[in-house]
Amino acid sequence: MKRVLIISPYFPPINAADMQRVRMSLPYFENLGWKAEVVCVDEQYTDLEKENLFTQNIPANIKLHQVKALSKNVTMKFGLGSIALRSLWYFKTKVDQLLKINHYDLIYFSTTQYPICILGSHWKNKFKIPYIIDLQDPWHTEYYQNKPRTDRPKKYWFSYRLNKYLEPFAMKEVSGIISVSQGYIDEIKQRYTSLNKVKSKVIPFSAEIKDFYIADSIIDNVYFTDEKKIRILYAGVVGNIMAESVTKILNAFKALPTNIRENVIFYFLGTSYSPKGTGENSVLPIAKSLGLDKSVVEVTDRLSYFNTLKHLKLSDGLLIIGSDDANYIPSKIYTYILANKPILSLLNFTSPGNHILAEYSSIQQTYLTNSQEQINSALYRFINTILNRNIPYQHTIKFTAELMAKQQVEFFNSIIC
Repeated sequence: MKRVLIISPYFPPINAADMQRVRMSLPYFENLGWKAEVVCVDEQYTDLEKENLFTQNIPANIKLHQVKALSKNVTMKFGLGSIALRSLWYFKTKVDQLLKINHYDLIYFSTTQYPICILGSHWKNKFKIPYIIDLQDPWHTEYYQNKPRTDRPKKYWFSYRLNKYLEPFAMKEVSGIISVSQGYIDEIKQRYTSLNKVKSKVIPFSAEIKDFYIADSIIDNVYFTDEKKIRILYAGVVGNIMAESVTKILNAFKALPTNIRENVIFYFLGTSYSPKGTGENSVLPIAKSLGLDKSVVEVTDRLSYFNTLKHLKLSDGLLIIGSDDANYIPSKIYTYILANKPILSLLNFTSPGNHILAEYSSIQQTYLTNSQEQINSALYRFINTILNRNIPYQHTIKFTAELMAKQQVEFFNSIIC
């Protein structure tokens, strides 16, 4: 039995998007010939919401190693809140100890807390263990460089320079790269020509049907209030990067006949990354400018993962929107598909997500580059599909959690062979 040590600063019961790949894969690794252990930050050192339902699908025999982190109350006095930076020394110390007394075949970084990945080079040089980095998002990116300052994330000046400095250290010795998008792999290999000989593999995000059964146990905290109207849902962050998508969708909604508009309500839930109660609306200002604020409900507070699934199941239709990033792929794309609801997507024409959605004839696709009239027509057809559809959809997906785990294991084997 081969052994992999997974580095994932966030882990259940913490509700963080970047631990989902690990969480969904763990139940399948051992049957595929790999015994997995996880190193994460003790939950007491994080301020993210907890969701105890996550633990239901974690195998009882998974060995979990927890590390400390510097107190955020202290580090924020210097403007540092990153869990990766606060825990970096503790990860090094703990994993050094583990590698001295145990044999592992591979180290697997699966996180968007990328500064932690610089430790891979240290462990490879000291203990001769290969490591893989999972690029769920770009690490260092020039995406915001040409954006107005008001559109850039908080502390962008610092994070841009930190990422530009740290990324080369991690990539210099990396043994393999997994990513959700070929574009992310192409971009990083263009930046570091030494990576052209490094193995890489695209493994999109997946969905787990068992999660929907767990979501059935949630009986409250539902934001839907008007059961008589058609409820169209978008669940996830919006912000400035998706303002164009939101504007075009709401303009299309405004163009609909009045008798249709009166029977439809849009829900945008969990639209901000900010702590609970502090998020700023990014959809309602657009809706108000178009005179549509009575048809739009926005909740900035993040929904729990399973409460999101609950809302997907209770909606009448689902909306997938994207940014102007050519490589952007929605992380919930297969989860949306598994909800078996009518779906309308509005993504960048070059987004890899379009190829996935195109496999389902029941999904209405349109693109950011389309004319407003084309988007208007797409929304009109979408709503009419909801009104006239009596038979529930039964979508299947290509990337279940089990199949995704198999692809990871195949890549693991190729790295250590």
